[in-house]
Amino acid sequence: MSSALDRLKNLTNKISSYELARKDNLAILQNLYGELGINQKVEEFGELFNFKAVNLSGASLLNDSLGEIKKGKYLQILAIGYDKDAVVKSKNISLGYFGKAENVDEELKNKIVEFIIRFRFEKSFMTLEHYHGMLESFKTDE
Repeated sequence: MSSALDRLKNLTNKISSYELARKDNLAILQNLYGELGINQKVEEFGELFNFKAVNLSGASLLNDSLGEIKKGKYLQILAIGYDKDAVVKSKNISLGYFGKAENVDEELKNKIVEFIIRFRFEKSFMTLEHYHGMLESFKTDE
């Protein structure tokens, strides 16, 4: 009985930890949204999550080379919008252009990378909630 209770406590702690991390992440993400001037392209913070994805050109988002500059490239935050009624369904939208990657201040570059990782973290929770809701339709009353 004790091991089942321990597993339940561990699971509860992990869920609580994720929810706290998510809450903190959203607060920091919203600050970065204003600080990086993304609020000039996307007026309402919540509208940011209407994009399918947010990517970065000019620096790496890979785990082993996170933030590493790509020489000769321009640092730019790109959002991928989707319009199911348009002829071309997906569209890249610039949310922020910061110039030649190697000329961008290190602190600014790090905030840009952080913004994208934090966006993806929140978007992953939203995706999880979406699919969890979809699974509800497969439940049967027995």
